Amino acid sequence: MSVRALRYYEEQGLLQASRSPGGQRHYPDTAVGRVRLIQQLYAAGLPSRVVRQVPPCVDSGEASPALLGQLEAERVRIDQRITDLLAVRDRLDDVIAITRDPVFPTAPTCSERRMPSRGAP
Repeated sequence: MSVRALRYYEEQGLLQASRSPGGQRHYPDTAVGRVRLIQQLYAAGLPSRVVRQVPPCVDSGEASPALLGQLEAERVRIDQRITDLLAVRDRLDDVIAITRDPVFPTAPTCSERRMPSRGAP
C-alpha cells in the first residue's frame, strides 16, 4: 500500500489515523480490513462519491435504500459499458477478418475501398 494512497483515503474521510508527537501516522488494527474494503470498492469501478458512503454502512450493518440504488445504478452503468465494449470488439473482429481475407463477403477489398481520382468516372 503506497503512502500516497493512504493519505488520499484519509483526505476522503475513508481512513483515520492518530498522530505521534513526531507527526507519524498510527493506524488502528482495523485499518488493514478497511483498506482492503476501500480497494475492493475502487476495483469494482465505483466513483469516490459512492465509495465514501459504503464503509459506514458496512460498520453499521445497514445499507440505505439510496445507497443500494446507487450501487445498482453503477452496475447498470458497468453492464452498458460491457455491452458497448463487446460491440467494439465485434467490429474489430470484422476489421481483422477483412484484413486477413480481402475477399471477405461483406466488405469491399482494399482496392475497392479506394476513392476514385478526381478525373475518374
